[in-house]
Amino acid sequence: MAVVPRLASAVMLLRNGHAGTGMEVFMVRRVVQSEFMPDVYVFPGGSIKADDRAVEESAQLCAPVPARETVADPEGQTALGTGARVAAIRELFEEAGVLLAYRNGSLLALTENEAERARFADYRRAFHERRGSLVELAQREGLQLATDRLHYFAHWLTPEGMPRRFDTHFFLALAPGEQQAVYDHLETSDGLWIRPAEALARYQEGSFPLVFATLRQLEELAAFASAEEALAFAASHYVALKQPRLVQEGDGYRIYLPGDEQGWEVPPHMTQG
Repeated sequence: MAVVPRLASAVMLLRNGHAGTGMEVFMVRRVVQSEFMPDVYVFPGGSIKADDRAVEESAQLCAPVPARETVADPEGQTALGTGARVAAIRELFEEAGVLLAYRNGSLLALTENEAERARFADYRRAFHERRGSLVELAQREGLQLATDRLHYFAHWLTPEGMPRRFDTHFFLALAPGEQQAVYDHLETSDGLWIRPAEALARYQEGSFPLVFATLRQLEELAAFASAEEALAFAASHYVALKQPRLVQEGDGYRIYLPGDEQGWEVPPHMTQG
């Protein structure tokens, strides 16, 4: 029976490194016990839920998406109402502790007020325990979700033949200067800021495990000298669907994109139901 892909979102949170060291992206490492993509470094993300779509239907809770995003997504797959942008914001908060939101017209800051930091840590803990919601959080704190700060960058569909498939929209976002990204210690076992080129080098050395889509997107990010350059590219770049093929080779499998001769060897556990 064919596996229906689950809609999902992910965020590549960007910042410029210190002393001209180049652009960095925040990545988390999934715990070994994870049912999907265990023990690999990924961008914060997860499945789109019905609540995410409901939140996007409220004009008061979400900032309007700028017209430039229609260049990247002319089919409106990430327009408000689909849930893609709110899911990305929620997953970023859950997995990295960063909440993209406005308060009184300014980006939310959580670095100075200890009581406020503790309060938002409680919200995050509630999300991990499947309690609370972004609606409640936003209404209690007087927030508007910064859905306009997400820049559509990539669209990937897990190959046919995989036991778990995802239809995932990837966004770029500039890290708020007054929030700190911290991994959750629950679904993830590590979190770090890293230059894309360094992540790729460590992958080649065997010390930074990656999956195919993450690997390819790091290669694309490595071409940008700064976060601003990456965001400017996203503002005028049409996002085409990338749907790799799963090919059996001997006793194992490899994943290929069109025109890709090297591919990526699929670990055995990823092809088992």
